[in-house]
Amino acid sequence: MRSIILHIHEDDCLEARLQAALDLGRHFNGHLTCLQAIPFEFGVPGDFYGTLAAQMAVEFHEQAGRVRAELEARLAKDDVPFDWQVSEGSATRLIAGNAPLSDIIVVGACNPSGSKDKPSSLVSDLIGTLRAPIMVVPATLKSFRFTGAAAVAWNGSAEAAHAIIGSMPLLQAASQVHILTVREPKEGGLYSLPSLAAAEFLARHGIEAEIVDIPHEDGDSTSIAEKLMDAAIIRNAGFLTMGAYGHSRLRERMLGGVTRHMLADPPLPLLLGH
Repeated sequence: MRSIILHIHEDDCLEARLQAALDLGRHFNGHLTCLQAIPFEFGVPGDFYGTLAAQMAVEFHEQAGRVRAELEARLAKDDVPFDWQVSEGSATRLIAGNAPLSDIIVVGACNPSGSKDKPSSLVSDLIGTLRAPIMVVPATLKSFRFTGAAAVAWNGSAEAAHAIIGSMPLLQAASQVHILTVREPKEGGLYSLPSLAAAEFLARHGIEAEIVDIPHEDGDSTSIAEKLMDAAIIRNAGFLTMGAYGHSRLRERMLGGVTRHMLADPPLPLLLGH
């Protein structure tokens, strides 16, 4: 993972994802591309709301300049090479435009716009758009521990398989890999790709993985997301790899899927593949 994209935005997760990106860069001898989007461009002269928007645009530019100056000064003292891109408009568009030739996208779990109690709108927009894996970093992260234990959430889907492939360098760096499977009675315990197939795939890449079957009965008050996260934490995993949005985006929003629950407040980094 030598080509690393880092989303730059002043929020509660910025320091955590900066540290995670630097940890990746040092381990893999990588290059950091810092992408900073400024949300407002200009207002309409003479109109009250346009004038207000213009004033806000100036403030956004000043804020962005301050953040860039501070972080560039810090990065210049580090041993990870970097470049910086600034664009007015959408962070989603800026990241998506640079993602095709990147190995990993590092973003925060914090919602950069809207309610802080909801999953990141940026992550939701990026999922399903990018081929590169997306690493979602919680604000509490101090350093990215990916050379210890790692967890893989497995449901037999193509999304889960893509997540494993995208996170292969991290899984190879891990000292232990645990494949976590929640078997639901309504599915009869059958998956399109069994967890054994995932273990065999990893074994061909020199990774010995433990398969962990997690029961989930009808009427169980603990969600699948909670069961997976609890199992990962019990095994002291430094991150959790999982497929994202196996169902349609509309169904995820209406019913609340595993992905959405995971993104709400993850206690450890998530590596998402689609």
